[in-house]
Amino acid sequence: MRIAMVSEHASPLAVLGGVDAGGQNVHVAALSGALADRGHEVTVYTRREDAELPARVMLRPGVEVVHVDAGPARAVSKDELFPYMATFAQVLAAEWFVDRPDVVHGHFWMSGHAALEAVSQVQVRTGGTRIPVVQTFHALGIVKRRHQGSADTSPEEREWVEPAVGRGVHQVVATCSDEAFELKALGVPLHAISVVPCGVDVDRFQPTGPVEVRGRTHRVLTASRLVRRKGVGTTIAALARLVEAGRDVELVVVGGAGTAGADLPDDPEYQRLDALARSLGVRDHVSFRGQLGQDDMPAVYRSADVVVCAPWYEPFGIVPLEAMACARPVVASRVGGLIDTVVEDATGLHVPPRDEDAVAAAVAGLLDDPVRAEGYGAAGRARVESRYAWSRVAADTERVYERLVAGVAGDIPFPARTTSTGRGTFPDRATERTAR
Repeated sequence: MRIAMVSEHASPLAVLGGVDAGGQNVHVAALSGALADRGHEVTVYTRREDAELPARVMLRPGVEVVHVDAGPARAVSKDELFPYMATFAQVLAAEWFVDRPDVVHGHFWMSGHAALEAVSQVQVRTGGTRIPVVQTFHALGIVKRRHQGSADTSPEEREWVEPAVGRGVHQVVATCSDEAFELKALGVPLHAISVVPCGVDVDRFQPTGPVEVRGRTHRVLTASRLVRRKGVGTTIAALARLVEAGRDVELVVVGGAGTAGADLPDDPEYQRLDALARSLGVRDHVSFRGQLGQDDMPAVYRSADVVVCAPWYEPFGIVPLEAMACARPVVASRVGGLIDTVVEDATGLHVPPRDEDAVAAAVAGLLDDPVRAEGYGAAGRARVESRYAWSRVAADTERVYERLVAGVAGDIPFPARTTSTGRGTFPDRATERTAR
């Protein structure tokens, strides 16, 4: 199949760990590569963020990245990108009119919006059947608002565009069961929802290999973008409880601005976390490492006694899978995708979000019982090999595509229609109500 991946802000070429670079970048790159391994031809469309980037880049055999000119050729926060999606869609439509893909897969709500508008334009110009569109949201605005409230910086259009995308595509690929329930509440029919999780590179992340040297007797690791909802502050507060109890333990924090921490001092969230660690008297027990490359991470995972993932909410979460692939026990918040990936008292332990006492107790229990911790690690490795290897994820995704390519007929229920707002195009809500 000829597969078009649309990932407007998350380029598979991007450095990980920045504010808008993380799990989605990994997902798009790895899924595209795994699909190419299965004989498919994949083109990834992402917005140009640098004027010096070539128009097209071969990521690997079978996967090409196309840089779309939509908005300024510089880094722009994803929450400010919606006004450029009309242009993004026009570029996609022009490309697909000449070189039609068999299926389009949008990643994130704006990509889905642009994909729907583009296939609508292609259909109008050709008079043929509509290209089937699959959507993976990676995060839902309704969940983000629920947990972040006024701190949510999503554009106002997301409130109605995102549900319309979910109801307008042929199939939504949810990454966990929790997301499937949220999609149903947004009006996406159950028959249009498939659950296919994110994956992990089980060859790169594995139990054997180099191990980074520790600085103290015990090591706890957390890895994420440095944004407040990721709960790094909760983990630092939990560390303080462990140190207060007399444990010789260090916390390694991976993520933040700049490779290897080069620009960390200018990162506002780093400044907040640094101040927190100092106020709790554990700054000398915390190492902020900044961004690390994928090839550097396995040795860091293997060096940890426990990996903590304590976000307030998490649509899926790649870090627990990477930790489990390295046979490390995981302490994770009981939220979102972490409910599915981390099996309670089998591959790790669940704790309530924003509960540093629960995190401290869970970590202490594993430090005190290395046999149990080792058993969790072994079970975690077995789980990712059987369920979360990218080869398995690609095969499951391929089946979704094949069903659509074989059975697609007629129009998408809610065709996109250009409005006169000047803020891009989106399905008209009056038309949507009439269709319902």
